Amino acid sequence: MKELENLIALSRKYGADTRYVIAGGGNTSYKDAQHLWVKASGHALATIDENGFAVLDRAKLAPMGEKAYGANPTEREAQVKEDLASACLTRDRRPSVETSLHDCLEWAYVVHLHPTLVNGLMCSVNAANICDELFPDALYIEYTDPGYTLFKKVYDRLKAWKAEKGRQPQVIFLQNHGVFVGAGSPEEIDRIYSGIMGNLEGRVKPLPEGPSEVDDCVTEFIPAVRQILSRGGRGLKTLQITKNALVDGILEAPGAVSTPFTPDIIVYCKSEYLVLNADVAEAEAAIEEYVAHRGHTPKVLLVRGIGLVAVGDNARNAGIVTEVFLDAMKVAWYAQSFGGSHGMEPSWIQFIDTWEVENYRRKVANTAAGGRVEGKTIVVTGAAQGFGEGIARELMGQGANIVVADLNEAVGAATAASFNEMARNNRAIFVKTNVADMDSLHNLMKQTVCAFGALDVFVSNAGVLRAGGLEAMTPENFEFVTNINYKAYFFCAKVASHIMKIETEKDPEYFADIVQVNSKSGLRGSKANFAYAGGKFGGIGLTQSFALELAPFRVKVNSICPGNFYDGPLWSNPENGLFVQYLAAGKVPGAKTVQDVKDYYLAQVPMRKGCNPVDVTKAILYAIEQTGETGQAIPVTGGQVMLA
Repeated sequence: MKELENLIALSRKYGADTRYVIAGGGNTSYKDAQHLWVKASGHALATIDENGFAVLDRAKLAPMGEKAYGANPTEREAQVKEDLASACLTRDRRPSVETSLHDCLEWAYVVHLHPTLVNGLMCSVNAANICDELFPDALYIEYTDPGYTLFKKVYDRLKAWKAEKGRQPQVIFLQNHGVFVGAGSPEEIDRIYSGIMGNLEGRVKPLPEGPSEVDDCVTEFIPAVRQILSRGGRGLKTLQITKNALVDGILEAPGAVSTPFTPDIIVYCKSEYLVLNADVAEAEAAIEEYVAHRGHTPKVLLVRGIGLVAVGDNARNAGIVTEVFLDAMKVAWYAQSFGGSHGMEPSWIQFIDTWEVENYRRKVANTAAGGRVEGKTIVVTGAAQGFGEGIARELMGQGANIVVADLNEAVGAATAASFNEMARNNRAIFVKTNVADMDSLHNLMKQTVCAFGALDVFVSNAGVLRAGGLEAMTPENFEFVTNINYKAYFFCAKVASHIMKIETEKDPEYFADIVQVNSKSGLRGSKANFAYAGGKFGGIGLTQSFALELAPFRVKVNSICPGNFYDGPLWSNPENGLFVQYLAAGKVPGAKTVQDVKDYYLAQVPMRKGCNPVDVTKAILYAIEQTGETGQAIPVTGGQVMLA
């Protein structure tokens, strides 16, 4: 059906434009004489398809404007909900709460959005007067609780408007809410919205632009705050930090957004937030007082020197909180051009906070996926490709937020992007990192904390290999291998454990993990490969020593010792893989081809299989999940190395 195709295209166009839509909000519809297609709850406009629209019988919707419902609000909403359900022909899709409003508008296409510019006007003290001045042909509706009450007010006003003017308006502005636009075609919808936006752009001051630097104290403050927010059975939180010129301006005058402007802000950010200094004791007292009085953790913290801190039950939720509250900041800025901001009143806030429809939206937004490391933040070094990429991919699939830490910027960024394509409620980022450089590692910690608020697991995987016997090995190659495989593990453990101890101090039930991806060469010597084996042997010594030191802080330290990953680039690269290097070094007596070398190694594995990232990740997950072992070297070698 061409009209439905047009509706899908129109919905996606506006849904993908953050000037008009945030957090997947807004709704769209198309109607003919018999049926109404309207966006179903739980579907985002940016990605909607035919299955995202509920279809309703207009003959059953039509009487709702004149029907006498019960006076009790709870009973009335239940009756309205029942009538909507009766009219719905697609029982598996819950129609938008504004369905009846879409139906009573006479235009074929209706697009209801919450553009930031529009809400800058709608959430201002002079909204009614300026709306009348700028848009004399539009209908302005004073704030009304959403649901049937809003529908009935609009229905009656439309009826009176049409009686006076002979037709309905094409634009309806809703105070502290947004705008409805109706038209006979998508092209006309575009023309009207373009006119509205252009008119408003000429009346407002441009937003302050540009990033600003987060104070280095973020790595001392935010991990503690994250654990305070998560302890006591509250669930592991993910924090996302944003700092830019707009946030800096609001931090100077936090009262500008002290009251929510629209229902969306209440749904996703709650109705109150905390303004803090970067002082852990102050934050702890404020958070516990907030929870005691409100029964839930805050969703938004404004921290001087650090910025906007969004608190989510997962990374996806934290991203939505960030998006919605940044929009509130923009609304506050634009409202200054219209006489100042006008927040929602207490009774409006109370209604939205307890309304069943909005609680349903919260439930949809916070659906958990339930992986084995769900909500944990895990750094994996050397994760751009090869074994590290495979480990990080598996952990991503188990619900972790992943930090791909690698020197290879182009490949690492592409790897993180590919992880985000498979993400559910979690997220991945790339941070260019040199594990042998302390400044680079401190930056890794800062970027990790800014993106996710915490560090739960550090997987020290980055490693290098230069094969060769005593005659062939150069001092330069020996130093290179040792720096990455041994010395860098110390560097990584040093910076990671500092963050982890901050977290464990604030939660007596919380454990953190440092996991070194070692090797079977760390369990027994390796002919003509002493630089690699020596570093790995030393790594297990570090693991045992770190474990003893960090055990009182509930930071577990373990090594995973994989066997040979034959299919990975370390072994199979045709130019410099281990098979090629070992052949050249004469490590396998009598071997004449790369295949001879491969067959030689496979024959030494009782299970007759190479190790792979899935095998190693299972061992990593075991190390994370258990709380009874630390300082262990766990072999994953197919039986090639067995511990006594």
